[in-house]
Amino acid sequence: MASILALFSSVLWGTSDFFGGKLAKRFPSMAVTGVSQTVGLALGLFLLIITRGFMAPTLSWSGYFLPGVGAGIAGFIGLTAFYAGLATGRMGVVSPISSLSAIIPLSVAFASGERPQQIQYIGMAIAFIGAFCASGPEIVKGLPVKPLLLGLCAALGFGTALALMAQGSKTSSLLTMTTMRVTSVSVCVVLALKLRTIGGFKRNNIVMLAVIGSSDFLANYFLGIATTKGLVSVAMILGSLFPIVTSLLAFKFLHERLHKVQYLGIICAVTGVALISL
Repeated sequence: MASILALFSSVLWGTSDFFGGKLAKRFPSMAVTGVSQTVGLALGLFLLIITRGFMAPTLSWSGYFLPGVGAGIAGFIGLTAFYAGLATGRMGVVSPISSLSAIIPLSVAFASGERPQQIQYIGMAIAFIGAFCASGPEIVKGLPVKPLLLGLCAALGFGTALALMAQGSKTSSLLTMTTMRVTSVSVCVVLALKLRTIGGFKRNNIVMLAVIGSSDFLANYFLGIATTKGLVSVAMILGSLFPIVTSLLAFKFLHERLHKVQYLGIICAVTGVALISL
């Protein structure tokens, strides 16, 4: 169950990143993040109401509130940097670097004493390499400074958010993710008031923003649950395969050609998942 949930989160994240990257080419990345996060907050509150899953927050890192706030800030920074990086048109630089975010929660899990089986270690390594290669790294085109820095910022933001999400999910995955959205939306409201704009979106952009926001929230939610049903390290690796989905969607709808290294990445990722499942 944990592996299925983590893989499903990759599908949702890849879908969210694809549409978010498209929209960020026409609108400010911070606005795309802000409005989509608001959609995610609405979904989280709706799920809390129908499940009656609310618990009073505590000011302890062993609860959901503080990890949720920290994850919200880190995730907001990471997502804004990621969309801004994709908007530069250098997906082959930004996406592979951001996929390295799994290193942070992996390190935390191993430091906490997690010890997967040897075959799982091998599968995780192969799947991790596959996720990087499937992003289409522009190995021969150099490393332009701006996309490189944005990719690193996204990786640090995502990785920190993932580690905090796993911590908060020990108490409640849904409350952790909803707290994340409350935090990120609060930041967005302050910025919107200061800039006096919410991005200038049109009515026909609402559906895409809804897909982005709901997919991103559910990806976080399912991955959070996955970390409580099995090894955090395994869940994080399987949840980091989202670049494959983004690449396939770009191939299908934008007719972007897949490079040989991306085919290799997809094969490695599938092989890694198979070994982890053993």
